[in-house]
Amino acid sequence: MRNNKGFTLIELMIVVAIIAILAAIAIPNFLSFVSKTRRAEVKSNLEAIFKAELSYFGENNMFSNSFNEIRWVPVGKAQYTYTAGDEYFGKSLASNPEPAIVAAGADALTFSAYGWGNIDSDPIIDTWHIRQDRVMVEDTDDLGS
Repeated sequence: MRNNKGFTLIELMIVVAIIAILAAIAIPNFLSFVSKTRRAEVKSNLEAIFKAELSYFGENNMFSNSFNEIRWVPVGKAQYTYTAGDEYFGKSLASNPEPAIVAAGADALTFSAYGWGNIDSDPIIDTWHIRQDRVMVEDTDDLGS
């Protein structure tokens, strides 16, 4: 008798099936986690815009429509597009139009800044904005949660 060592085809197929089942469970959870971390980016950047606007207001007695004037740029690779007035940081306004952008801007006593992006590759755009009173609002929920 021969002493064959190794795995049978059935044993290998069972292992592959188990790995496929585990991947089917893990991948959607991972994608949801990635989308939520991208959402944390917009909240953090809008908060930074608020602080930069507040600092600019303290020096100039008015808010600004310009990211250059308030000296703000997002850290890292931006997943969202940010607007304040006519300025934007991120994708072109023409390639990613959003009705909420019209409301972004500043005057002597008020400002609003918007961040928007498609964080989970569906047709819905995630849209957030912040105002001079530090109120951050989710205008459109891309995650549906």
